[in-house]
Amino acid sequence: MDRMRNFLVIGQQLAIWSVAWVACLGCNGPASQTEGPAAELDYPIKVTATVGMVADIVRQVGGEQVAVTQICGPGVDPHLYKVTRDDAQTLSNADMIFYSGLMLEGKMSDTLVKMARRRPVIAVTEAIDESVLLEPEEMQGHYDPHVWMDVSAWAQCVTAVADALAEFDPAHAAEYEQRAAEYRTQLQALHQYGQEAISTIPADSRVLVTSHDAFNYMGRAYGLDVQGVQGLSTESEAGLQRVNELVDMLVKQDVHAVFIESSVPRKSIDALVEGAQAQGHQVTIGGELYSDAMGKAGTYEGTYIGMLDHNITTVTRALGGQAPAGGLNGKLSP
Repeated sequence: MDRMRNFLVIGQQLAIWSVAWVACLGCNGPASQTEGPAAELDYPIKVTATVGMVADIVRQVGGEQVAVTQICGPGVDPHLYKVTRDDAQTLSNADMIFYSGLMLEGKMSDTLVKMARRRPVIAVTEAIDESVLLEPEEMQGHYDPHVWMDVSAWAQCVTAVADALAEFDPAHAAEYEQRAAEYRTQLQALHQYGQEAISTIPADSRVLVTSHDAFNYMGRAYGLDVQGVQGLSTESEAGLQRVNELVDMLVKQDVHAVFIESSVPRKSIDALVEGAQAQGHQVTIGGELYSDAMGKAGTYEGTYIGMLDHNITTVTRALGGQAPAGGLNGKLSP
């Protein structure tokens, strides 16, 4: 509980610094260059992003004008990640820093607060309409950070990135906005694919059981009953009572597939499978989903679109729906 309070205080401090930097950018131009025109910037602009989902937006919108360094790579859990000495140096060398926000990067927050005193530090989720955000009881009045699971909601973050880059580098503002518009079009197609694919799953089979509560936005957006063994943060441990509750649910509702996550240990899901088998009910692993981290760099699944395409396609096929093996764009790994 004390740890949660500390994260909330640090998050509030970071929000104040972020607002201050937005104001500074609007009045004086780029923070690294308070005198002289933006055209004197050194390109590419050095950007550091905390997680892959944020880094990918910056790459898509920034184009050749930016060089993005990502802190948390494939399979890394941002809830638990602590900034290393090399990370701190990377952040210090950045012209701009983008992070998700909503307390996703809890253990990185104090470092981000310090960095915000010398350069723009932008929480991309600040652009999301609060009416879209989920507010679970366990977060003590704060929002579920896993917004990227709803493509239509995450698309709002594109605006935060485009606006921040345009403020920092007005000379290329039109290019940032054009690339942002093109990316939003791609995201709209992905969102529509999610709605159509999930709708093919038989209504009584639309139950998504995963390691932790990272998929609630996906459930709301695409019509799934989402059940996580652990809470929103992977710091919480899965209790025996919760495991038993889910085992009973799997048996009662005749659910035959559960899912592991790429950035969370699978022991809790294995416990569900074993518990169901002990009651004579066969449950299999429906596949591995990307929750708090994307796939390997250089792969289709290592992009945000590829990540969500994989999740939507994997869930649809495992729960009895119809979706092409290659996904929306035919690019998913076999």
